[in-house]
Amino acid sequence: MTETPPSEAKQVLVVRKDLRMRKGKIAAQCAHASMKVLLERMAPERAGGEVRRTLRYRPEEPLGAWLDGRFTKVCVYVESEEALDAVYAKARELGVPVARIVDSGRTEFGGVPTKTVVAVGPDWRERVDLVTGDLPLL
Repeated sequence: MTETPPSEAKQVLVVRKDLRMRKGKIAAQCAHASMKVLLERMAPERAGGEVRRTLRYRPEEPLGAWLDGRFTKVCVYVESEEALDAVYAKARELGVPVARIVDSGRTEFGGVPTKTVVAVGPDWRERVDLVTGDLPLL
């Protein structure tokens, strides 16, 4: 009898295409979103006036499989803020790790805070695909 291999973990970065961001801006916003998912999992620990954050995970869980494995990231897009909000809401509803980036607007968007990217996962591929599987590649 063969053992079923574990699922792969991945993260999908969902970009608002309607904003027509420059490539460098898209890259920065995606990096912010990917990091934010991790930072939100890190509990602050205070010791002697310092604050340290530690990321704890188990290798057999999605985060551990992702960090210790292929670190898979896929970029897809939506065409509106409403569509981005729907992705964020669906991920939260399903319990998939998710982070949304609201850009301050200093370099683009005329100083108006703007939702730009949502990171979905890392989680098992099947769970992430329930949220983003029908979105086109960027």
